[in-house]
Amino acid sequence: MHKAIVSTEWLNDNLDNPKLVLLDASFDTVIGIEPISYDQPLVIPNSRRLDIENTVCNNDVPGVHNFPTVAQFTQAARSLGVNSDSTVVIYDNQGIYSAPRGWWIFKAMGFANVFVLDGGLPRWRAEARPLAGAYSAPPQDGNFEAELQANRVCSYSDLLNNLDNPSFKIIDARAAKRFYGETAEPRPGLRSGHIPGACNLPFLQVLSSGSYRNADKLRAIFEELGCNYDMQLVFTCGSGVTACILLLAAELADYQHLSLYDGSWAEWGARSELPLATAAGE
Repeated sequence: MHKAIVSTEWLNDNLDNPKLVLLDASFDTVIGIEPISYDQPLVIPNSRRLDIENTVCNNDVPGVHNFPTVAQFTQAARSLGVNSDSTVVIYDNQGIYSAPRGWWIFKAMGFANVFVLDGGLPRWRAEARPLAGAYSAPPQDGNFEAELQANRVCSYSDLLNNLDNPSFKIIDARAAKRFYGETAEPRPGLRSGHIPGACNLPFLQVLSSGSYRNADKLRAIFEELGCNYDMQLVFTCGSGVTACILLLAAELADYQHLSLYDGSWAEWGARSELPLATAAGE
């Protein structure tokens, strides 16, 4: 067990641990990779459904996949049986895709003992481990009380105020052609390009066969971007989902000062008053 991920072996050995809460955070809509499709519902036994795509998100404000409110998340976590002393493990059916988003929401809501299953359902399935066709119901409601850690989530104004701050680095997880404005955004009505001063790290670069690269390789990737351990690293993408893949990679590489721009390009690209760059180095 690492501080942010667990292996399929660890999960297999702990499936019956009464303090384990296993959550499937798979998305219906997958952007940026060729989706793995399933002919029938398949989940890891004892899984409960964490729907951060549609329901465990704040749909009362503009945006896509907005962070849930504290009250909303407290209610959702309790209904999933999450206690303050639970061990939460999150996975998705693409390997590594939306599970890190669930992980970061838990972290940002003050829950520390949360992990992502490295390799997710595809690795579990490839290893011929047990599968189920339906989710499990929690035995009873949990007692977790969310408390937002405000430094873990940024607004567009936070970025705007730090565009010239050398100790504040913005890292964009989108594919290079989207980052440089060479191709249209998949969501209509958005400008093409990136936040001025941001650097590009397509999320697939931190993965290998649906799992995270090792910590030394991840450190080398972030060092190549000019990151150091004193910097505030802020991650963005199309809608705040794949940015969390990079967030977890940075944690695996031992970076401490991490934050998510939750609005991401769905917000920045829609606001014509915000500055835009397309060329490298801008």
